[in-house]
Amino acid sequence: MKTISIMVPTYNEEENVNLMYEALKKLFQDELQKYQYEILFIDNKSKDHTRDLIREICKKDKNVKAIFNAQNFGQFNSPYYGLISTSGDCTISVAADFQDPVEMIPKFVKEWENGYKIVIGVKKKSQESKLVYFLRSLYYKLIKKFSEVEQIEHFTGFGLYDKDFIQVLRDLDDPEPYLRGIVAELGFERKEIPFVQPKRERGKSSNNWYRLYDGAMLGITSYTKIGLRMATIVGFIISFLSILVAFVYLILKLCMWNSFQAGMAPLLIGVFLLGGMQIFFIGFLGEYILKINQRVMHRPLVVVEERLNMEKKSK
Repeated sequence: MKTISIMVPTYNEEENVNLMYEALKKLFQDELQKYQYEILFIDNKSKDHTRDLIREICKKDKNVKAIFNAQNFGQFNSPYYGLISTSGDCTISVAADFQDPVEMIPKFVKEWENGYKIVIGVKKKSQESKLVYFLRSLYYKLIKKFSEVEQIEHFTGFGLYDKDFIQVLRDLDDPEPYLRGIVAELGFERKEIPFVQPKRERGKSSNNWYRLYDGAMLGITSYTKIGLRMATIVGFIISFLSILVAFVYLILKLCMWNSFQAGMAPLLIGVFLLGGMQIFFIGFLGEYILKINQRVMHRPLVVVEERLNMEKKSK
């Protein structure tokens, strides 16, 4: 009998963990009876009662496992570590807040049995903020246009991954993994299934503008050269224009030595323009340097504080 692993990352999800467990268990009882299940909760240092509730679930169901991180290791590292810690024939990543519809799981499994090693859900519409969805759409189009690797629009990681691809993730050994890009770059042939993202009904999302920015910059610095190329091209254009303007002013001054007065306006405009562009691109290049620094330090994905119903392992 095949085993399907369900990986559920949590952070302050006390209102959802029990409901998620019951929904997944019912799904296997009603629609996936011929499969064994493994449910792995990986908690990213919740500050509410999420861990207490997970402990209770693990006590009554040995098919439920848990990993408790020592600290909050971010929105990408923790789920990635959860994926590579599963033991099933395939692993399905599902958000704890039900914005990844659990009713999609049987569809994923069906396509997996048809031969696809990767089956993912792609948002075609969202019932959440229209502004956020619009900005996400712009971001995906931007990174898709400038990346050498074909990127997947509105893919958040929700999907099924065969154990062969999970092994690829284990072997990758990337301290700053960007799963969305990895699936597009290194994944097997995939099946994309569209869905409408429902509105979060319980609890408060931990996502904020800083987290969205952090995720966006990880994707840009990992899979595009746009920042470096922009710095080079824009720098060249501005340098050329500056030299041209300087040459024109020199000619005018030589031709009209006593009557030509440029004044302070061109000087101030040039200083502020060049200064602003330099600060912008120094910051942009700093993002690339930051990611290089983090990869060179090669810190672990997470540090585990406690494991429930699973053997201790190291990564």
